[in-house]
Amino acid sequence: MARRTRGIRAVWLVAVAATMLAGQACAGEGSGGTGSETVATSSPAVDTTTLAGDVRAAIEESERYWTEQLSKRGITFEPVRQVIPYTSAGEVTCGSEPMQSNNAAYCSAGDFIAFDAAWAQQGYDKIGDAFIYYLLGHEYAHAIQVRLGGQYQYTIEQELQADCMAGAMLGDAVRNGRLELEDGDIQELQRGLIAVADQPGQPWFAEGSHGTAEQRNEAFFAGYDGSLDACKL
Repeated sequence: MARRTRGIRAVWLVAVAATMLAGQACAGEGSGGTGSETVATSSPAVDTTTLAGDVRAAIEESERYWTEQLSKRGITFEPVRQVIPYTSAGEVTCGSEPMQSNNAAYCSAGDFIAFDAAWAQQGYDKIGDAFIYYLLGHEYAHAIQVRLGGQYQYTIEQELQADCMAGAMLGDAVRNGRLELEDGDIQELQRGLIAVADQPGQPWFAEGSHGTAEQRNEAFFAGYDGSLDACKL
């Protein structure tokens, strides 16, 4: 059997002060979250051969990127409080809303990112690790939008901008040598964007619309090729 080659990999060895993935958490409306807290750890390297390792690497790269970008604007970066994998619908709530299966989201009420661990593992196995970098980059972009006080008339505007921001983060990381693309990574990203696109017939103006596969690919790769200038941030 041929051994599967993983795609995007970290090419740096640094001390990691990264978020340990909390097992369970619950955020009340405006409470800032309750439940398991994040714990700092350190390691000589990020192990990107597992989903958990790629999650940590993707979050670390997002934090490094937005620290740098916000600093250019004279803004002090504040990382999200938690990154929470969950195993069943309703295990994690955002305000009074339960998180559903097959989902990932940034919750401003508790300032955390949560994702269905089984769904993420399926994407990791079937699409590739590049999908995890995109997925968490997109959710971290939502946290930055909130920190910058972004205003949007339609949900789709916010979502496509977050796609662009995730693309800018990954594209800049590749250009400056922090991440290295391997064969098939671009195709993995394209497949991932198709996988999270709205179903055909979804009205673009409806609450919760994220964009068609074409729109999401266009937004992501605009950021990937053109950096944040393309994202109208």
